[in-house]
Amino acid sequence: MINRRFFAAAAAVILIGSTPAFSQTKKDRTPKRTKPQLIEENSRYIAVIDSLKAEIERLSMPADTIVAEAAPLCELERQMEYTPETTDSLLNLWYVQQSINRDSVYTCYNMDSVRFKSNVPDSVYLRRIKDMNSFITLPYNDIVRNYIILYSDKMSTQMGKVLGLSRYYMPIFEEIFNEYDIPEELKAVAIIESLLNPTAVSRAGAKGMWQFMYGTAKHYGLTINSFVDERMDPVQAARAAARYFKDSYEIFGDWNLAIASYNCGAGNVNKAIRRSGGKRAFWDIYPYLPRETRGYGPAFVGALYTLNYYKEHGIVPEMVALPFAVDTVKVNRMLHFKQVNELVGIPVEDLRNLNPQYRHDIVPGNEKEYILKIPFNYSNAFIDAEDSLYTYKAEEYFNPVTIKKIKDGGDGQRIVYKVRNGDVLGKIASRHRVSVNQIKRWNNLKSNTIRVGQRLVIYTGNSAAAAAASKPEPSTSASSSKPAAKPVSSGSGAYTTYTVKNGDTLYDIAKLYPGVSAQNIMDFNGVGSKIKPGMTLKIPTK
Repeated sequence: MINRRFFAAAAAVILIGSTPAFSQTKKDRTPKRTKPQLIEENSRYIAVIDSLKAEIERLSMPADTIVAEAAPLCELERQMEYTPETTDSLLNLWYVQQSINRDSVYTCYNMDSVRFKSNVPDSVYLRRIKDMNSFITLPYNDIVRNYIILYSDKMSTQMGKVLGLSRYYMPIFEEIFNEYDIPEELKAVAIIESLLNPTAVSRAGAKGMWQFMYGTAKHYGLTINSFVDERMDPVQAARAAARYFKDSYEIFGDWNLAIASYNCGAGNVNKAIRRSGGKRAFWDIYPYLPRETRGYGPAFVGALYTLNYYKEHGIVPEMVALPFAVDTVKVNRMLHFKQVNELVGIPVEDLRNLNPQYRHDIVPGNEKEYILKIPFNYSNAFIDAEDSLYTYKAEEYFNPVTIKKIKDGGDGQRIVYKVRNGDVLGKIASRHRVSVNQIKRWNNLKSNTIRVGQRLVIYTGNSAAAAAASKPEPSTSASSSKPAAKPVSSGSGAYTTYTVKNGDTLYDIAKLYPGVSAQNIMDFNGVGSKIKPGMTLKIPTK
């Protein structure tokens, strides 16, 4: 929609421009403007109007443009046959296009000061909470009421999506929590943490549906290495969460305090207990908890309430196409998603969405046994192809250079970088001597788009890749087996030469030379971004 303020401003400019400058009242003793002054002033008004028109055109989209952009989608819909296989594959579309950002939802409201209104009487809320017959004590007060309204009313759209996902995930969590003999109600914590997004990444670097930080995840047995991050695996992460809850309950003997410690850690809960004079009830230590954690207990009640009474609030679970029929196969050798795709036919995106823990589309089964989830309708095809699956194009997908590059890209020291004005991913990556793909992987970015103020997690310093990037690597190509060239001086300045190898990009080459950017290389050689193997480039010496 076009901003009405542009029209108002344009109208004001026109009115000003059309008012005769020489029409003065007796009280107005301002000298009359000369003709050249009027012409200059009129030119300024015309320029303002033109800029407003340009802004209006930028914010507007002509109808024919909308039709042109929508036509391919309509044609795709006409051609699509909604088979069970197609429906299962829609999981990718939901996660990629409909993912929910927990941080953006909560930052819409300042829960410390906002006070929501509801037509539901307190007596009804109290009765419903009592009827839930929760194993965990669920308090009710003004703060809890605020969070109930947040989840059941203000977040009704997001909760519709969450409820659609709940039909798939909640039975899994309930089974795991029963196995660990802890209350099923704890499943609502995943809603507070990530709104059931298995690939969620917080600004602080916590990952997955259960939002584990690196150290806590490792402590509770989740595998995190160059190939695998089990924080992204909803099942394994739920098992780790169950172990955490069990340990926390043994420390505090209270499930509400165990829930609070999940957010801020047992140490902060213990500090709050000491500051309260040794009291051990959530609402007694409430004022002494970190600000975010203070809202965590009430949020748990609000999320759990909405799981039980969404119908009473008119929330309709969204039809999320999750593959309920999933088979699991044990993998004991290196296996690439593309091998499975080419021999079995499972789309790579489906494999990624069913197995988000595998960072590089590789199941490193030679290290230990891993599980691969596949759509059930491909089970027979997988079994038929299994004998030749692991050797198919193995030299291509698991060549030593590729594997070493992945292993050398270890996470190293973690820093949080705040995006500044003018930053792009390539510039940030070059500054920290990492790759754009690494930054995207660490922050679960689907594109190269970043915004000012955004916080990016970057692992550097102790990384072997960072150390390697600090000095040029010798070329391995046959045409460049000689030692690296010494700096040469020319009219354009000192430089070294580099022979482009197969698979090289300007960004990769620039990383080998500290202080040199891809743009520096293009400018120094008078070339564009496209380079070919065998091409000799001059690298300016910094």
